[in-house]
Amino acid sequence: MDLQLDEKLALVSGSTKGIGLAIATALAAEGCWVIVNGRTEAAVEAALARIRAKVPEAKLEGFAADLAAPEGVEAVSARFPGVDILVNNLGIYERKPFEEIPDADWQRFFEVNVMSGVRLARGYLPGMKSRGWGRIVFISSESAIHIPAEMVHYGMTKTAQLAISRGIAETCAGTNVTCNAVLPGPTRSDGLVAALTRRGDGRPMAEMEEQLIRVGRPSSLIRRLAEPEEVATMVAYVCSPLASATNGAALRVEGGIVRACF
Repeated sequence: MDLQLDEKLALVSGSTKGIGLAIATALAAEGCWVIVNGRTEAAVEAALARIRAKVPEAKLEGFAADLAAPEGVEAVSARFPGVDILVNNLGIYERKPFEEIPDADWQRFFEVNVMSGVRLARGYLPGMKSRGWGRIVFISSESAIHIPAEMVHYGMTKTAQLAISRGIAETCAGTNVTCNAVLPGPTRSDGLVAALTRRGDGRPMAEMEEQLIRVGRPSSLIRRLAEPEEVATMVAYVCSPLASATNGAALRVEGGIVRACF
């Protein structure tokens, strides 16, 4: 299927690894000019090489900056004043008992996971509206609905993204600009694999993955981790002109973990 994305300019925040890298790769394969973002030049260059290895014809730009900081958003906006597609993927997570989460952690998670996307959307949305086309996607999580007891602060930020994406969509009525949220479940990203390795104490990764689903997400219908490419496929479609009737939606790619019918 041709997603009709050729020559669209897309910015994917936090796209040097994991789901973000898979999204950047999928958009590049569809013909987008893709701005790959990470905090360091080394990380960005490595990601560009990985994308080109899979998509030799990829049209890529690299931009090293911390987009969780206002200065980073100002810098990327100055270099790329207008984009057709904005994917707010940048995010952090950690396991920590609620009673041990200090104010600083709540503020840090909100700044990175929520305000990075707010600032980028606020900067790029007016141009999308004036041009009569645009796509904004927030990479939320099933944790927005299925709040994890071991990561309450993370779940809070993912729920906030649902409210923000729906609210932005309400402002886009009749403009041919859409804003949606995509909700992955546990995904075999670099970060999750590293976390499981640390917790595994030498146990095989397959065993750790199985335990994560069996104990942590027993309602999963696919009974496995998702692959980053499975999430990226959904995101690429939502960014496409073919998805013009999908707006203000919370689109789940979480393997059926969430049982509620909404």
